Amino acid sequence: MLAIISDIHSNLEALQAVLDDIREQGVEKIYCLGDIIGYGPNPRECIDAVMDFPVVLLGNHDQAAIFDPEGFNAGALRAILWTRQQLEEDPNQERAMQRWEFLAERPRRHSENGVIYVHGSVRNPLNEYIFPEDIYNQRKMEKIFALVEQYCFQGHTHVPGIFTERLEYYHPEEISGEYRLDNAKTLINVGSVGQPRDGDWRACYVLFDPKQRLVRFRRVPYDVETTIQKIYEVEELDKYLGDRLREGR
Repeated sequence: MLAIISDIHSNLEALQAVLDDIREQGVEKIYCLGDIIGYGPNPRECIDAVMDFPVVLLGNHDQAAIFDPEGFNAGALRAILWTRQQLEEDPNQERAMQRWEFLAERPRRHSENGVIYVHGSVRNPLNEYIFPEDIYNQRKMEKIFALVEQYCFQGHTHVPGIFTERLEYYHPEEISGEYRLDNAKTLINVGSVGQPRDGDWRACYVLFDPKQRLVRFRRVPYDVETTIQKIYEVEELDKYLGDRLREGR
């Protein structure tokens, strides 16, 4: 059994709740599809929590914090620059360097047994969004599916769901939280741990049983008000970044 998480975005309370839930599921390995940091108030602690996972990919916010941020709105950019400051100014400089090197060494994709893992898409692992409405963009989806061997797990949009090669999209609620993969090519968005945007404030991640080819979506409540208050207390983080957590937007 494999747990696949993504888009933590420095939300320590959500991450801790998800890791507690994972421990109860008989999971053997945890993969993280990127965006450990950005937006939220606990970048150091969230990086520390995932450093020992066998697979941790690079997300666009992770890249922006250690290199040059491009293409971000004003609020996201302020959060990235504050996050970079937190990573640089840690009193424990040895640990700070370990985190910095860890992020800098993250791969953009991982493949095993016909399954691809990326942050954004198999075509553009770092930055391409695949939204539910893209099922109506046949040209885009055909180009993406052409690059998929069989299954692809991804994040980035913060909206969980299943995309089929027949250009169908299923939100987890439509499939009672479970989907059994067949031989058709399939994209699976695992949703977001730290900043869901599908109208459900609870943290989201996926359990994947490769033998049974079963995908299960998990929603985990967490102490969202504590995270919001932490955001409010950081001048460089827009209050909107906290408010949106309540609504899952």
